[in-house]
Amino acid sequence: MSNDAGSEDGLAGAFRFDLPPGWIRAETAQDPDQARFLAGAALAALHPVGMGRTSVPMALLCDRMALLAAEASLRLTGKPAGLAALRDAVHLIRPGEHPDPAGNVAQAWRQAARQRLEPGAGEAAPLAAAATAYEDSRADHPGDLPGALMAAEAALAGALGWPFLLPVLTAGFSRRDLAPRGPDLELACARALVASAPRAQRLAGDLARRAARLRAVAPKLRAKAAPAAVDLLLRVDALTPALALSPVVQGTAARMSDRAARRFCDRLVQLGVLREFSGRAAFRIYGL
Repeated sequence: MSNDAGSEDGLAGAFRFDLPPGWIRAETAQDPDQARFLAGAALAALHPVGMGRTSVPMALLCDRMALLAAEASLRLTGKPAGLAALRDAVHLIRPGEHPDPAGNVAQAWRQAARQRLEPGAGEAAPLAAAATAYEDSRADHPGDLPGALMAAEAALAGALGWPFLLPVLTAGFSRRDLAPRGPDLELACARALVASAPRAQRLAGDLARRAARLRAVAPKLRAKAAPAAVDLLLRVDALTPALALSPVVQGTAARMSDRAARRFCDRLVQLGVLREFSGRAAFRIYGL
């Protein structure tokens, strides 16, 4: 892996978003042959998204789905943490501080989703590659279930030729799905994909629409640092103004005071562009 997903905006929308076919449903994937067929159809529908050929900012989608995968992987370990808790663990830590164990899992998923994958398309069937990577990782690191799930997601994405790890399996697994080995594990991967890929496609469409609205209002924003702040919002799941936008916008030299950063985000909420995720009066967290 190399390079950073933040450099890929995925904005050249060569494809419009369609809803996934309604017949791709988890409840119809009980028969093994049907599960494999539906998994193939789900991947075909999702492939333009995974390749970055749609109008959704790829870095944003990867970051949002990484957090969802972190939530799912913690559930599978028996130590659940909700999205709100994970966002707090990730976005409220200051430089030099360390997140709690759940936050470490979330950060690991986010980091994995930012790294460009080495070319690997065609080396193995995608679901077989995912199952093998999961088994190998579990054998090498028996106590690291999230790491094994990341390995499976990376193998699936690499086999499909996707440039970045877009987690589309993990949220579809149940704990009993991860006990089988060999062909049975590959079948469990197929069923997990059928369960989660349509949700991923709908999320991509929703984020594409939200990103378009943000771009549409961006020219009206008066803050000098607004272009840098908008660019950051198009790359991350969420942020807290006091840490990500002030005293400088993260990753830039664009300056913004704490008060200006909060007003900037609140203005975008008023315009219906941003959402405030925490529900708190202080230590607020914003994202598309």
